[in-house]
Amino acid sequence: MTVAASAPPSATTLHALIQHGAENAPALSSPGGVPLSFGALRALADRTVATLNAQGIGRGDRVAIVLPNGPEMATAFISVASGATSAPLNPSYKGDEFEFYMSDLKAKLLIVAEGSESPSIAVAAKLGVAVAHLISTPEQGAGSFTLTFAEQASAPAENPGPAEPDDIALVLHTSGTTSRPKIVPLKQSNVCASARNIRTALAFTPEDRGLNIMPLFHIHGLIAGVLAPLSAGGQVCCSPGFNALKFFGWMEEVKPTWYTGVPTMHQAILGRAARNREIIASTPLRFIRSSSSSLPPQVLRELEETFNAPVIEAYGMTEAAHQMASNPLPPKPNRPGSVGLAAGPEIAVVDHDGEPLPAGETGEIVIRGDNVMSGYENNDKANAEAFTRQGWFRTGDQGVISPDGYLTITGRLKEIINRGGEKISPREVDEVLMDHPAVSQCVTFAVPHDKLGEDICAAIVLREGVSALEKEIRGFASERLAAFKVPSKIVILDEIPKGATGKLQRIGLAEKLGLA
Repeated sequence: MTVAASAPPSATTLHALIQHGAENAPALSSPGGVPLSFGALRALADRTVATLNAQGIGRGDRVAIVLPNGPEMATAFISVASGATSAPLNPSYKGDEFEFYMSDLKAKLLIVAEGSESPSIAVAAKLGVAVAHLISTPEQGAGSFTLTFAEQASAPAENPGPAEPDDIALVLHTSGTTSRPKIVPLKQSNVCASARNIRTALAFTPEDRGLNIMPLFHIHGLIAGVLAPLSAGGQVCCSPGFNALKFFGWMEEVKPTWYTGVPTMHQAILGRAARNREIIASTPLRFIRSSSSSLPPQVLRELEETFNAPVIEAYGMTEAAHQMASNPLPPKPNRPGSVGLAAGPEIAVVDHDGEPLPAGETGEIVIRGDNVMSGYENNDKANAEAFTRQGWFRTGDQGVISPDGYLTITGRLKEIINRGGEKISPREVDEVLMDHPAVSQCVTFAVPHDKLGEDICAAIVLREGVSALEKEIRGFASERLAAFKVPSKIVILDEIPKGATGKLQRIGLAEKLGLA
């Protein structure tokens, strides 16, 4: 895919990436706040790197960041990663979780907000990790801050100055639903390549203004929500985190041209859309983006009808610094149920031996490209399993590529249900159940069975003000699915348990619901 002639130059470091925006153009804003210009963002990053260098923190040193969602989280991530390694952590972790993550990634410094009572502070003291307090100065622009240190370092950084392309910009852990979380080290060049890929796919310009509702301890929010639009000189309004009750108020104030979210966020927004029609009409969006888990085609259609804007479904993962494939903008066809065309790395579908399969055949999705990590940290076993002899990274997802290059994910290999030898893709069952007029959300998952090994169960949330019985929904499914694919049990819930980023998670759901 070629970058348009007017596109900004391709940066390979975060320091270079934020140089594109016009000096006085707004880079970051927040609801009700004063915008921070690109010039001020660049000065803040340079000042932060110098402060860290004086405290003995330089290139390659890991800085755990535990801050609430908002502009300070965005600027802290960018500023730290401009000259060291950012390690954003979920602020809602408990002490034991902070101890695992901070010791695993060998953090040299912890940044918390002034006045924070986060358990990470006590963990840092226990581990001997230095602590810096971030003092917000919003009157100087959204996300503006200074750092204060309890103790002064005895020596300056060994590797000072702006980071270089092969330095690690960002470390995140995999979600670890089935195994111990693995460390994903992403180089400066990896995250910049992914930002460029998203910028190209979505044709970002300095006129774009995004409303970020994604958490900024997650790859989706950091790269698609923040870095990609900034790399085009566009503006990002950083909300304090997703809130369906406040979304339309923010939309009216911020006047975004786009937003990105996970399917559960889009569904919550749709739930409040009818009473906010005037705001929707007065704030036309160029597009809506969805990523991080599959968007039911029914929800995609409802979003497009409600907002009168194309919904661009994309496919990403932490190990690829987020984006791998994306549906194209109009006038190219956007295919509901597909995650679109390769949008950055090369994509192939391979058999068990890692050999590429022809178009139309189902196999494992593999990728390779300049946004893909070089390997998990200190984990030879995982790397041996994750990379093929040809250098492809195995995503763990099963899919098929159409003759014209559109990728459809048919399931997560670990999530495929094996019911007495019959293999069932839970996503296929989800999409059938979502067609029932009473169903708002659905997750199909495996439950243990003494004779079959695994059986099928589905957790559903009903639409507001609508009732339906398990028997009716099973009957609806049995008219549309082969008998072996019909869930043996359907659990009707007020809310389906979600992960930290709002994703519905199949693995472990049987245990969470007491069905294992």
